[in-house]
Amino acid sequence: MTAAIQGICGQGLNFTMDGFRAVYVVIACFMWAMTALFSPEYFRHYTNKARYYVFFIMTLLSLIGVFLSADLFTTFLFFELMSFTSYVWVAQDERPASLRAAATYLAIAVIGGLTMLLGIMMLYVNEAAGTEVYGRYPVCGLIFIGFAAKAGVYPLHIWLPKAHPVAPAPASALLSGILTKSGIFGILILSFRMMEGDLPWGWAMLVLGLVTMVLGAVLAIFSIDLKRTLACSSMSQIGFIMTGIGMGTMEGTGHEGALAHAGTFLHMVNHSVFKLVLFLVAGVVYMNLHELDLNRIRGFGRKKPFIKVIFAIGALGIGGIPLFSGYVSKTMLHEGILEGASFLGGYVHAVEWIFLFSGGCTVAYMLKLFAAIFLEKNADEKRQEEFDERTSYISPLSAAALTLSAIPVAVLGLFPHQTMERIAALGAEFLNTHEPEAVHYFNLENLKGGLISVTIGVLIYFFVIRKLLMRNGEYADLWWKKLDLEDMLYRPLLLTVIPFIGTFFARIADGAADTLILFLRKTVYSDRRVPREFAEGNAATHFLGDLLDRRYRLLRGEDLPPTETYEHRVAIRYYKFAENRNIISRSLSFGLALASLGLLFTLGYLLRYLLL
Repeated sequence: MTAAIQGICGQGLNFTMDGFRAVYVVIACFMWAMTALFSPEYFRHYTNKARYYVFFIMTLLSLIGVFLSADLFTTFLFFELMSFTSYVWVAQDERPASLRAAATYLAIAVIGGLTMLLGIMMLYVNEAAGTEVYGRYPVCGLIFIGFAAKAGVYPLHIWLPKAHPVAPAPASALLSGILTKSGIFGILILSFRMMEGDLPWGWAMLVLGLVTMVLGAVLAIFSIDLKRTLACSSMSQIGFIMTGIGMGTMEGTGHEGALAHAGTFLHMVNHSVFKLVLFLVAGVVYMNLHELDLNRIRGFGRKKPFIKVIFAIGALGIGGIPLFSGYVSKTMLHEGILEGASFLGGYVHAVEWIFLFSGGCTVAYMLKLFAAIFLEKNADEKRQEEFDERTSYISPLSAAALTLSAIPVAVLGLFPHQTMERIAALGAEFLNTHEPEAVHYFNLENLKGGLISVTIGVLIYFFVIRKLLMRNGEYADLWWKKLDLEDMLYRPLLLTVIPFIGTFFARIADGAADTLILFLRKTVYSDRRVPREFAEGNAATHFLGDLLDRRYRLLRGEDLPPTETYEHRVAIRYYKFAENRNIISRSLSFGLALASLGLLFTLGYLLRYLLL
């Protein structure tokens, strides 16, 4: 099913619908509905609530436009519109930290969008020429930068850990859960359609995926801010998805690549639901305490079984624990890595262990969050007593939103053949692949992979988090603040280095232009000297007046006084003539202007009666 709107921006807007797009439109509407149920209580004490809801709807419409787009130009237009509307979410609080994070988010989005537009223009030039005027790698590389910026792929991830802690929790759930998937949507088009089977491209996606996966997990382990930990977790899970994209690209469209393709799609779906659940629970914590520091919120949920169960479902799902949906998609990705042994060669085991280690890190930081909020006691006994006595902490409407959000995580995990495999089949056409063969999720081989990750996670929690990252019984913020890619690289590069280089070369160019002009004036376009400058009049009056003066001297034998010479008289007559000519010219111009104005009024008068 397709549709088109002609004449917009010279290219028109083109839309289509398939199984993949249908799934993500449904997920988008579901996530917006759940956050809409949760938002009234969360924003109860906020100002500028109307502004939030206006851009809430605008972002949904823009996102649906991205997922339904049938060509890259349509994708680009809605993608950029979505970037500007979602900027308001990050800046909603209007605090200095919020505005700085929003500026970072917008800068990454705009730079990425302009880079993407350049790549799309080069692609259209290739299509118009019928040949590769520009190579595939430069074109796809530029487009990839735009999509990767929104997805949060390393090294364009810098907005993720900064935007989520300052954005409202419902907005964070959408930013993390589905807006990042709009970037993955574009990367899927590039990798599974335009670069399918390309080994160098596949390796690039795989390496970026592995780096993003590990770095995001490490940042989450070190973080002591609830929403920042979940934001870094999103970065890591995007790395899992990128790993699947890399494997699927290398394995191509055959049956061997079906598991990697399906695992990529299903982990996208799962991650959207995980982050909806986890960020809404974080929203419950924040709207009650207005705190996100783990040491301050520690013990809040000890006697709150409802949100304890909801958070546990999300944590077990994202941790890849059997009987929850994350285990299914991670098992498919794991199988896809093992199927790619012919491409990875001796690296297959290294890739597999990086994958299992990152899964273990996921278990570790989710265990840290669960233990801090729901198992441990706060260091301040009075604060803990206040937490325990707070029984009215969530409205029925918000509780319904959390419950409905958590149900899919359990249902999809309990019935993978009836649910998740059918969802994967819906995405096969878009992903340019076949339906995957049935996977025995609960055989010993697949359970072993999950058990390895869980074991790694438990060891990291007890021997790294509990032993090394805690001081005097509290969570310590030990991450080196100077290791901030934005402050280390991007801001100095964009605000200092590039302007300095631009100014330097601009001055050289300016000096070179002046030198060239001076050279040309001295050579080719050398100045000509005026033979004589007249005190008054011009050459014609001088010639005529001089001729009359000579005649007078010849006849009278004497010279006239300077103020009586014919040369002076002729010059004065010339000046009077020139002045009269200018007066007449101005008078004619004024008259013509009045006549034109009159004609316009007459034309308007006639048109008024003709139209009536």
